[in-house]
Amino acid sequence: MQKLYELVMSSASGKESWLREIKSKWRMWYTEDMDGRLVQKGVEDHKHLAIRLSKLFPSLISEEKLRGGFIKFMTSSKHRCVNSTLSFKAGLTELWAITDKEFDHEVNDALMRFFDHCTRFVQEVDQNPTALSEVDKFRQGPEMRRVTEKIADSLRVPYNTIDDDMAEAAFYLCAYEFAIKTVNSPWCQLFDEVDAQVMEYANDLKQFWKRGYGYDINSKSSCILFHDVFSRLNRTAVENKSGQQVTEAVTVQVGHAETLLPLLTLLGFFKNNGSITSTNYATQTQRSFRTSHMLPYAANLLLVLYDCGAGELRLQALLNENPVTFPGLSDQQASMPLYEDVKENYRELLQGCDFETECQLFKSPA
Repeated sequence: MQKLYELVMSSASGKESWLREIKSKWRMWYTEDMDGRLVQKGVEDHKHLAIRLSKLFPSLISEEKLRGGFIKFMTSSKHRCVNSTLSFKAGLTELWAITDKEFDHEVNDALMRFFDHCTRFVQEVDQNPTALSEVDKFRQGPEMRRVTEKIADSLRVPYNTIDDDMAEAAFYLCAYEFAIKTVNSPWCQLFDEVDAQVMEYANDLKQFWKRGYGYDINSKSSCILFHDVFSRLNRTAVENKSGQQVTEAVTVQVGHAETLLPLLTLLGFFKNNGSITSTNYATQTQRSFRTSHMLPYAANLLLVLYDCGAGELRLQALLNENPVTFPGLSDQQASMPLYEDVKENYRELLQGCDFETECQLFKSPA
């Protein structure tokens, strides 16, 4: 971003109003120390999310449940996740004007950053220079080249000064100013809708191969979190059936987009017909694997267990607060299926999907 800004200031020419605005008024506000940190907008996002969920589930997310210790909080150790957790809690304590009590959270990287602990994922994908070859090919391909050349033309600079990294920097400057500051950034003038779709595809391609369906280990690395989620649901189901007080009415687990995407993939959500690759951009305009829809800021997956009477438990999934249907279940039952049907649907994963086994590097035969 800094490099692009310096190039524009030193070499770009033209009389367009947006370019004049960048050169005369705009200042590089995005600094190195902000990298990876939660901005104020993110604090507010999480407070508002907590308030909305308390309105959506008033019997679960209540002052009584919070004070009674029935709402558990877990986070990754990264400061942005810890601060997201603190912000979520603050949303509730401010809503109910709680000033006499603090509420703990557990830091658990084994669950919320499972990808760091999965040796096979780290070696075969994360640190493997060839694992993202489809991404590299697309970024050097004709669609991306058209974008970089159009940017160079708009700035009236030589084509060789704008590469795919510079295009990405411009795209993020546009996106961050819109998301964080709610302004229509002058940097957005470097892109039209077609260009933006190319940039979106490049990011989807990266997530597909690094965290999604591209490699089996991407989703299998989340086995530990998958089992954790279902063990909590099972414990709640057993406590409820026996008439006991449910000990953990709500579990709030705060991680990363890289935590959520492998789990969504393991559960079978947003599965395309075939892979998305460097060469099939034109045929993928209707793809379901679209990370800007799946993983916005403060993305969230809710799994909600309902007691419908007569011992009938049903499970609802909501992604970003919108109901989604479980893949593999018939349409009639998919929006809020019987909990037993969900477990049957994922039986193979529940019986297998062992984190230790999946994540060990297989030794080649002697």
